Amino acid sequence: MDRWINKVAVVTGASSGIGAAIVVELAKAGMVVIGLARRVDRVEELKKRLSEKDAARLYAMKCDVSKEDSITNAFEEIIRQFSGIDVIVNNAGIVKHSLLLGDDDFQQLRDVIDTNVMGLALCSRKAFRSMKERDVAGHIIHINSIAGHKVPNFPHMNMYAASKHAVTAITETMRNELIMLGSKTKVTSISPGVVRTDIVEGLHSSDEFPMLEGEDIAKAILYVLGTPPHVQVHELTIKPVGEAF
Repeated sequence: MDRWINKVAVVTGASSGIGAAIVVELAKAGMVVIGLARRVDRVEELKKRLSEKDAARLYAMKCDVSKEDSITNAFEEIIRQFSGIDVIVNNAGIVKHSLLLGDDDFQQLRDVIDTNVMGLALCSRKAFRSMKERDVAGHIIHINSIAGHKVPNFPHMNMYAASKHAVTAITETMRNELIMLGSKTKVTSISPGVVRTDIVEGLHSSDEFPMLEGEDIAKAILYVLGTPPHVQVHELTIKPVGEAF
């Protein structure tokens, strides 16, 4: 991780769960970290988990990744304050608990796609533009899911698996484009199994099946970032021992 010390990392969905664990670990590793979230106060609270030195490297910025204007404004401010972006971690994601064929508000389906797919694509574009303009070998990381590779039989997940399958395809598309552009920027998809987050704990008890912790995914990001410049971890699947999905 030495080559990333004082480099700038942007993490979406940084207010809780996996995103919160990621911003903490990246700041501890010496990166300047901008945590994007709708609830910026919760990102500010994360500084209490860090030493004074590490806390000074963590910045909170308001952003709703389902809104194009919000993304544009946030990234313009990041460039203005920090001059560039070296790593983008697209962690923000939502699940709307309704049936795909149900009678719920159709906007729920759009919200999942806007956040999990369109937000991820636009944040990646904004970050890569900064990497390209400064001719740096950056890293684009997508927090995907095992649901991006098969469709688990979980009722009421409507568009979630479809959105994560899109992330799998987007990762491969980006890899092809980076090769075409002659870029040294890497792209990685990290696909966890069930992770203990507010969303999951609201649906299942912790003894129903084994779960990963947010810190497990954060440590995986440190691993993929720490690979030598010629090594790209393209897809990393992480499951808790005993997971049956």
